[in-house]
Amino acid sequence: MSSTAFDPDVLLARARATFDIEAAAVLGLKARLGPSFTDAVRRILDVRGRVVVMGMGKSGHVGRKIAATLASTGTPAMFVHPAEASHGDLGMIKAVDIVLAISNSGESDELAAILPVVKRQGVPLIAMTGGAQSMLARHADLVLDSGVEKEACPLNLAPTASTTAQMALGDALAVALLEARGFGAEDFARSHPGGALGRKLLTHVSDVMRAGDAVPRVAPNVGISELMRAMSRGGFGAAAIVNPQGRATGIFTDGDLRRLIEAGADLRTPTAAEVMHAGPRTIRADALAVEAAELMEQHGITRLFVVDGEGRLVGALNTTDLMRAKVI
Repeated sequence: MSSTAFDPDVLLARARATFDIEAAAVLGLKARLGPSFTDAVRRILDVRGRVVVMGMGKSGHVGRKIAATLASTGTPAMFVHPAEASHGDLGMIKAVDIVLAISNSGESDELAAILPVVKRQGVPLIAMTGGAQSMLARHADLVLDSGVEKEACPLNLAPTASTTAQMALGDALAVALLEARGFGAEDFARSHPGGALGRKLLTHVSDVMRAGDAVPRVAPNVGISELMRAMSRGGFGAAAIVNPQGRATGIFTDGDLRRLIEAGADLRTPTAAEVMHAGPRTIRADALAVEAAELMEQHGITRLFVVDGEGRLVGALNTTDLMRAKVI
């Protein structure tokens, strides 16, 4: 193997040429997209089982990613390695499935060995290949053309532009299926419960709020001393002033107390009703936690009281609670 001098300009030129070649490969797919693509979408939508993605070498790595993208966007899918399929994994494929086989040349020996069995089982086969007249294309019920004019590799050998084209075509297929299924953000969150979007769309106020004795509350007629004790017990930095019907009619915070002291107010005589801020911000327990975060940001506050369908106080939460739940 020969070595050449390290020339930054030459290397940057090669990298830029790679981008140009791969971008042209993807744009070429866009120009050739047609009825076979929509037929593939229709066939997959009609399948009662899963999309079984197969591919060897670099096409196999791309296939694993395509299978994962399909599964996360509402299309049940899995990857089966063609070589392992010849040694028992073919049993994973059922007549209710559909196979998406990926090969740039379309002449993979490992795929050739199992395709007759797949066809004999009556499993529909979609080929993603650059070889329109290849073995894979001849066996397929439907062909998605992923061909490229040349690889980005200067030797035109290493799969580069061809795998980029396969990846882009797989993404286009997944997104088209997502559109056809009406797959929305909440559906995506359900398949990604551990991610940030999942936490935002699946976490409700009732999941993160303080409840019961953890919600500081007093009656309107109690004095400041009782109000301060309630705030200290709760560790919430505020207390709700609650009427006989169980509704929060006001809020008093540790900031309010500090301002009263700084103003030299007599703290012996006022009642909670006299020092509270009336009409505190509230949110329903069945609302999304992210809605609580948006409400706090909108009004420049750090705490909310939580109410039920009748407006009765059932909980409380602050920004710390939301941060602990990783909603914000």
